[in-house]
Order: sequence, then structure tokens, then C-alpha cells
Amino acid sequence: MAVQVSESDQIKQFKEFLGTYNKVTENCFMDCVRDFSSREVKPEENEAMAASAGLLGQPR
Repeated sequence: MAVQVSESDQIKQFKEFLGTYNKVTENCFMDCVRDFSSREVKPEENEAMAASAGLLGQPR
């Protein structure tokens, strides 16, 4: 037998889910930014990024 959940309980659960999701994504983003800003970019990586960036502006 299926249990009925009231609309207000569904809204409360969804808000809690969104709050948790927001915290997790913010933590992941901040970890990524911290890792990206603290690591050194090797010259060959820099060249590869420059080449890729040049391709972005090219019409196909």
C-alpha cells in the first residue's frame, strides 16, 4: 500500500534537498577553484590551452 505524503511535506523535503544540493555543489566548486588556483600550469599545458582557445574562434 502506498503512503500518501502531504503537499506541504513534499515541499519541505524538496527545500531540504535543494539546500543540501546547494551546499555540496558549493563545496565542490570551491575545492575545484582552490585546486586550480594553487597548481602550476606547465608550459605544454599552456600551449595546448592556447591552441584550443584559438579553435574556439574558428568558423566550421
